[in-house]
Amino acid sequence: MQLSGEVASKGKLERDDVTLDRLAAVGQIAAGIAHEVRNPLTAVKGFLQLLKAEQPHSYLDIAAVELENALITLQNLLNVSKPDFVSEDYSLINLCSEIESILYLFQDQIYKIDIKKNFKNTDVKIYGKRNQLKKAFFNLLKNAFEAICDHGTVTIQHYIQNKNIVVSIEDTGVGIPKEKIGLLGTPFFTSKDTGTGMGLTQVYSTIYEHNGKIEVSSDNNNGTHFKIYFPIEKIVDNGVITLQNLIYNEKHNFQEFFAINQNRFNELIKENGKNVWETLKERDDIEENFLINSVHTVVQLISENEEYAILTYAKEQGKNWARLNLDLILIMEWFQILRKLYWDFLFNYHSHNSIDQNSFFELERRVNFNLDTLLKHFVSSYSECKNQLIQAQNEVIDELNVPIIPLSETMAILPIIGMVDTRRAKKIQESVLYQIYQQKIKHVIIDLSGVAYMDTAVLGHLFNIVNGIRIQGCKSVLTGIRPEITNTIVELGIDLNEKVETKGSLQQAIYDYNQLMK
Repeated sequence: MQLSGEVASKGKLERDDVTLDRLAAVGQIAAGIAHEVRNPLTAVKGFLQLLKAEQPHSYLDIAAVELENALITLQNLLNVSKPDFVSEDYSLINLCSEIESILYLFQDQIYKIDIKKNFKNTDVKIYGKRNQLKKAFFNLLKNAFEAICDHGTVTIQHYIQNKNIVVSIEDTGVGIPKEKIGLLGTPFFTSKDTGTGMGLTQVYSTIYEHNGKIEVSSDNNNGTHFKIYFPIEKIVDNGVITLQNLIYNEKHNFQEFFAINQNRFNELIKENGKNVWETLKERDDIEENFLINSVHTVVQLISENEEYAILTYAKEQGKNWARLNLDLILIMEWFQILRKLYWDFLFNYHSHNSIDQNSFFELERRVNFNLDTLLKHFVSSYSECKNQLIQAQNEVIDELNVPIIPLSETMAILPIIGMVDTRRAKKIQESVLYQIYQQKIKHVIIDLSGVAYMDTAVLGHLFNIVNGIRIQGCKSVLTGIRPEITNTIVELGIDLNEKVETKGSLQQAIYDYNQLMK
């Protein structure tokens, strides 16, 4: 029997209500337990620290680490059970932009996983807590990537449906048994071999807190499909906000106003740039106040309209970020937060100190010109320094990748390992011919057992190397040619016997050479 649309919709709403009631009840119980357990564990942690100070022991170190893990788990449980504990302001959010920035964190996975995106209605925004939503979508994408064992696809869609923004995340992974789908979002329930289930609990809590809904479809070995619905609200965004707890003095200029509200500025930039802040805090080689100090310098230079000083400082910071191997996407996100917060402070300052229209447009032109100058020279300096570092690394790698290993005064081995592209083939050619000349080598065994693939252009360079070796009066032998490379040679119709001697393995070539020398 097929249900009518009205009955089916009613049944779906009832299921949603049951899910919400169940998760809310479980959350309340979990939060109560977590709160009661955390207090005695905190006391135990204090006594452990006293014991470690009086009588250090490796067992106490292990106990302290495990206890800290337990406390972190309990805190996570409190956060996802009662998300209001997490203090964060609501703001307008473009989900497409946030998802794009999250995907940068999975760049190490794209070699085996194909990411397909279909983003529509990209100009529509929702009103929510940015960091909580970013964490929720990070957890969903992380689960999707981890569900794929070998190669697969993650498909992400964004579109409007029935006055809702829909975000769809679908993977081709191992899937979830249908009978267990109803338990998703429950604390400590997970279908993984390892994991706590807290990630999806945070997802469900955050989505429901934003008046959203989640639909899940999955089956064993058929992947999983999450669809998240957010209601579209009519919101007017004036681009700036009225900030609370700021100190005003009608005699102060903007620099003085900023100075007395500096601590509030620090709080806001940490809160708005939480993702960047937490990422850099994990780095042991970066000082805690690295970002705050740099922001204060930028604000000062822009306020003083020191164009050349801005340019010089931007170049210096670009090199610093490149040398510290910090991602450019982080500075772009941090810069965007800085620009908005700077204008928020200007807005709040001039709301108490009136400014005429002409002066405002002059201020806008000057501030944005200086900010754009900062960004332009920072990115240019960052890219230049990064390219120099990469070039220096490549030169070191090139030297290490062409080691001729002497076995006797006249005989050597050239082991080639890893992928060989045109650039590397040219480097090998230059280095090998030079070393043969310098060391007066008469026999070279070129071992290719560590090379899985060569395209036609690289094969041409390989034969150039062989010809060059022969021109210098040296005999070469190729060993360890893999079937994949052999297929390419055969398809090209190349007769190796006319060009170079071949052996099945390096051991065979060495043995034959020793026999020849006897």
